[in-house]
Amino acid sequence: MSEQCSHDCSNCSSACADRDPKSLIEKMNPKSSVKKVYAVMSGKGGVGKSIVTSMLAVLANRKGLKTAILDADITGPSIPTSFNIHSKAVGTEDGIEPVVTAKGIKVMSLNLLLENETDPVVWRGPVIAGAVKQFWTDVIWGDLDVMFIDMPPGTGDVPLTVFQSLPVDGIIVVTSPQELVSMIVEKAVNMADLMNIPVMGLVENMSYYVCPDCGKKHSIFGESHIDQTAKAFGISDTAKLPIDPQLASWCDQGLIELFEGEWLDALADTLTKTL
Repeated sequence: MSEQCSHDCSNCSSACADRDPKSLIEKMNPKSSVKKVYAVMSGKGGVGKSIVTSMLAVLANRKGLKTAILDADITGPSIPTSFNIHSKAVGTEDGIEPVVTAKGIKVMSLNLLLENETDPVVWRGPVIAGAVKQFWTDVIWGDLDVMFIDMPPGTGDVPLTVFQSLPVDGIIVVTSPQELVSMIVEKAVNMADLMNIPVMGLVENMSYYVCPDCGKKHSIFGESHIDQTAKAFGISDTAKLPIDPQLASWCDQGLIELFEGEWLDALADTLTKTL
């Protein structure tokens, strides 16, 4: 397979060994293109997947890259809150226009289409999966360098739809320090392997807390296992996010684009070095 492969076999005349004549990859809106697509996933909820998605997008944007976030967490969308987005996405004859953040990141989330942000999305799996595909096919993304997909937790319908229907170049798995999580991480990594998509990085959120008085690190949720887990699965890039009240405040106030910290810099460099 060529390094320039778009994974879209429907538009490709190449006879490469990895070509799949039954490819399920959906076409983007005709007025859209993207060089790299990364999915941020977790084996369970509540580990900070959305904040990692937001921070990686902010770091890519700071590098001058044309960046977007596709919020595939249909029933629990939190991306608009992190970026203080309350306006609605607008439909045109050509498709749906994404909302643009203060710093220029394009975002599409179901919350941008609901009449009220707090309205529950009581949909069955196939309908949710269909909405995610429409965010890819119907949204006018324009020319992008990189898109981050905020996945719902687990390995169910929507992750399967994303991995089969979108040309995902790599996955970032988000976890937390608890012992139990190592098994759940293994499920997520095994799903990526099953779908033949590389795991680009492993991020451990809530990894430690730094005492503001003495500066000592405390492992509130147990000792970190990220290095052992990464080694076991051959994952080269890892990162640890602390329990940081300021970071939480940036998210709650919709100011994630102003966050300060070098925790994800190395991972962001790996994801964007070929762009």
